[in-house]
Amino acid sequence: MASIKVLTDVCTGCESCVSACPFGAIALNDDGVAQIGDTCTLCGSCVEACPFEAIELTKDEEKTVDLSMWQGIWVFCEIANGAMRGVGPELLGQARKLADELHTDVTALILGDAEIKDYAPELIARGADKVLAAVNPGLKELNDIAYTGVVYELVQKYHPEIILMGATGFGRSMAPRVAARLRTGLTADCTILSADTENHLLQQTRPAFGGNLMATIICPKHRPQIATVRPKVFAPLAADETRHGELIVENVNLPKDILIETLKTLNAEGEGVSIADADIIVAVGKGIGSAKNIALAEQLANLLGGAVAVTRPLVDLGWYGYTHQVGQTGKTVAPRLYIACGISGAIQHLAGIAAETVVAVNNDPDAPIFSHAHYAINCDCVDFLQTMVETIKDKGYKAV
Repeated sequence: MASIKVLTDVCTGCESCVSACPFGAIALNDDGVAQIGDTCTLCGSCVEACPFEAIELTKDEEKTVDLSMWQGIWVFCEIANGAMRGVGPELLGQARKLADELHTDVTALILGDAEIKDYAPELIARGADKVLAAVNPGLKELNDIAYTGVVYELVQKYHPEIILMGATGFGRSMAPRVAARLRTGLTADCTILSADTENHLLQQTRPAFGGNLMATIICPKHRPQIATVRPKVFAPLAADETRHGELIVENVNLPKDILIETLKTLNAEGEGVSIADADIIVAVGKGIGSAKNIALAEQLANLLGGAVAVTRPLVDLGWYGYTHQVGQTGKTVAPRLYIACGISGAIQHLAGIAAETVVAVNNDPDAPIFSHAHYAINCDCVDFLQTMVETIKDKGYKAV
């Protein structure tokens, strides 16, 4: 096991290690000897800084992985309440592009009862070369512990080099469990996936430091390479019914110790159109002024057949539910029309918008959102919403 210790008979108390530690984990004790605290991460900065070689670091022996054993790209396609989440086909489309570059194949991984085999033709039409169906009646309900155990066993058998999962509520819970069991890396909430064809690596790009820069991450020494991607980041391929593929059915056993039992599944979205599926979204930020004014956005969204979305500050204030939050810490949406009302345009919010057309309404002529909008309306957003609602009602317009 990795460990670090101070050689007390060598340490002179020069404090070079104290200033070198980036985590503030080292201090001198009453005897003037360096003492390493619990916040130490074994980074080794103190070892390099000590002029007297008074700190000894022992690292775990790094296990090597035979990378040639790992082939193919898996896409976990989440099926819940008798329906497949849209992020599955979206990731299949991107996996198809990556596989063509890496000269490998794509497998759609589905878990559930015997009925999940019916999804195979659609998944093959969307880009999968194979569909691996793990079947057990106990997998009908989503359970991250049960699913993790099954996925772990399948990975040990088939050795995929890449696994892609949707960053849904369930995917965000299961992906780190799978990565931990397999002792490999995980990059969460990727926005770009590309292939390093020379080294056969998945290049996983995601926002970092509050969205102020983009970090590209690789996993060169461990397999599989695992990444999660939010819904709506990639577009699915058009279904090609002429494609042929292979269905592999695995009748699997469940792990012995499942600590979670699903009693009932509730729809957290509540009534109305989900922002993840909406073609039209009326989004509001702090410029809406008060919680009661959001009712105007709800009226406009209903008239247009769309959904209401909000920025993070409104969720933090308790004005609206988290399931309607768009942005880096919320959902990514890709509607045909996105009407941003009273939204300044912080990069964290813009990271969640992949709309065909963005209409920005703001009374600040210098609002950053205007530089990202197709149409800019410089006025008070409450006045805009009232006028839109009244005009649509007066003219008798209907959503199409």
